[in-house]
Amino acid sequence: MCLEVVMEYERAVIFRLGHIRKGEAKAPGVYLVLPCIDHIITVDMRTISFDIPPQEVLTKDSMTIIVDGVVYYRVQNAILSVTNIAYSDLSTRLLAQTTLRNVLGTKNLCQILSDREEIAHSMQATLDVATDDWGIKVERVEIKDVKLPLQLQRAMAAEAEAAREARAKVIAAEGEMNASKALKEAAIVMTESPAALQLRYLQTLTTIAAEKNSTIVFPLPIDMLQGIMRLKQLSNSAELSNSDPFCCPSEHALLLIWAASSETSTRKEAAAAAAAASAYAGTEPDKASNRRMERWEQPPPPPGELGCGVSAAARPGESGWAS
Repeated sequence: MCLEVVMEYERAVIFRLGHIRKGEAKAPGVYLVLPCIDHIITVDMRTISFDIPPQEVLTKDSMTIIVDGVVYYRVQNAILSVTNIAYSDLSTRLLAQTTLRNVLGTKNLCQILSDREEIAHSMQATLDVATDDWGIKVERVEIKDVKLPLQLQRAMAAEAEAAREARAKVIAAEGEMNASKALKEAAIVMTESPAALQLRYLQTLTTIAAEKNSTIVFPLPIDMLQGIMRLKQLSNSAELSNSDPFCCPSEHALLLIWAASSETSTRKEAAAAAAAASAYAGTEPDKASNRRMERWEQPPPPPGELGCGVSAAARPGESGWAS
């Protein structure tokens, strides 16, 4: 006779003359075992974990990857784990490797990389059903690592970079659109109050001066320059009249009007042009001007002969303009 001690985390299955003793597996305690008659097997009821070796898997989209994982299980029925299967631990390990390859073979590469939790639950359910008759409960399955070929990693990195650049361009375009809308609203406000534009100029100058720049460009309204340009045109016309001894102010104005409107070819239209020139110059038309108007029924000279002033062929005393 001998005594057998069963630990708290163990259960004992006792065979007497080849038959299991009545009742369930023996709880922790001290048991009397008869030599050559009784045979006792102790089963560890604690949770056991093991690593699934790296498995080379061909995915649904014909991509070769290497995947490994980890499985947690425990024995929930000691009698079934002893009577229904031999070497329950080894059998569970082999079944886990096969299940991993079968489950991943039905998934695309994108699904494997993004749905690891769903794949783990699917493997757990499959293993739990297969090991239920062995008295084993699979508690958890996790995918540890997915190794991709180097070329595939580079291709996926390039694709991700292109996607990020596309999103950045879209965000930048949306920002430009919002900025243009804000500028449009600001322009409408400044149009209603001209003084706001001048204040904006001053604010811009303040911002530029704060940056310690040596050159400051200050925009001027075009309305301020129009008056200066008009005065310059009048001074050029006065200098041209003074430099031509053969042309009085009224003749000069008359020739300018005639050069600008080449359709004034009749006597009546010429007289109207002369009256307009006299009113512009502040003098009365003289006799020489009247005699010149008599010859205006002739076709006008080509446009190249008349410029801003009087050409050499259009002066008094020469061909076509003799008094």
